[in-house]
Amino acid sequence: MRTSQPSQPTGTNNTGPRGLGTGLAASAGQRLPVPPRERKPALAALAVLLILGGALASAYLVIQSGDRVSAIAVERAVAAGERIPANALKEVSIGDTGIPYVRWSERDKVAQAYAKVPLTPGSLLTNNMVSAEQATTTGRLVVGLSLKAGQVPSEGLQPGQTVALYAVGGRESGIKAGTLLAPDAVVRKVAGSDTGDSKLVNTTRASTEVRVSVEVLPEQAPAVTQAASAGDVAVAVVPPGTTVPVPQAKPQTKTKPGG
Repeated sequence: MRTSQPSQPTGTNNTGPRGLGTGLAASAGQRLPVPPRERKPALAALAVLLILGGALASAYLVIQSGDRVSAIAVERAVAAGERIPANALKEVSIGDTGIPYVRWSERDKVAQAYAKVPLTPGSLLTNNMVSAEQATTTGRLVVGLSLKAGQVPSEGLQPGQTVALYAVGGRESGIKAGTLLAPDAVVRKVAGSDTGDSKLVNTTRASTEVRVSVEVLPEQAPAVTQAASAGDVAVAVVPPGTTVPVPQAKPQTKTKPGG
């Protein structure tokens, strides 16, 4: 015989767990109070100013890069005092920064000028680096030479070139042949080269005698003039960047008395 047990109300056994679960969910869903953030208007304003400043700087650079000019740059070395050849110049495009670089449109005038300072490849040409006239180097003397065929390069000489002077022959001057008279003389003037008449220049180069004025140091002038008066001087062109070695004087050996 079965005894009917009183049925428990639905949900009686789940009251505790459900209530507990509901309580945990409610506790987990609650948010902790967050303190209000402190606003700093000064930092915000500074950030805005930095952004605006960067934008203005970028716009300025873009505008400046678009405003470009053609200037003259040095393509190969030119010694101070040397006439600037046209093939030593090249055209470059640069931003107009206000620096007085020589414009490419002035290249023909520059090719007739002289270098006031040594010109190095890659440098941009400015007005204070060139001179319309070749001034005598400070402390030097001007000596005249009369050169025959074989005593001067076949392509001739140009004012401003650096040349080395050697003694040749030696019969009239008494100076030993091959003696280095001046390692760094500067050509000041070549007869006919300053007239601008190419026909006259070519005639001078092809003639049997070329008259040249060179600048030498005072201590070199006596030997140079002595050899020049006898026609015993030969000229060798010294390319830019080349140094002519000067022979060292051999010490004189003293002989012992009675030796």
